[in-house]
Amino acid sequence: MNQEHPSVSVPIGRGHANGHANGHANGDDQATSPSYPVSSPVPHTPPIDIHEGPDGLVLEADLPGVSQGQLSIQLEDNVLSLHARVDHPAPEDARVLHEEYRPGDFYRSFILSDEVERSKISAELKNGVLKLTLPKAERSKTRRIEIKSS
Repeated sequence: MNQEHPSVSVPIGRGHANGHANGHANGDDQATSPSYPVSSPVPHTPPIDIHEGPDGLVLEADLPGVSQGQLSIQLEDNVLSLHARVDHPAPEDARVLHEEYRPGDFYRSFILSDEVERSKISAELKNGVLKLTLPKAERSKTRRIEIKSS
């Protein structure tokens, strides 16, 4: 089942419903395709995990198929934005029978608090996972204040 369109079911390969590749009695070899365009004009929102530790935040974003050259991370004022473009063209000698993952843009933005040390934000992209490290500003870290006696 398609996650965005739960009523859309796409058979793969041969031998499905009525013994035909797509469930049609005419034996047409084309897989049933959903009624939405292959390339969506609306950017995908990548799933993101956010972890907080003593030194700051770590954001991990799933960006399958994205390479470093297709990824842009910007910090403007207090808004951190991620933008990525991914294309998965089918090989020239192949035809798409089924496509659950559509090429397109990823976009996500976050409003940062003053607790983040903006000049020390770092990013690493490995195996389709973007890891952003947002360290706490020194003024936001817990510190012990010594008490002097007189």
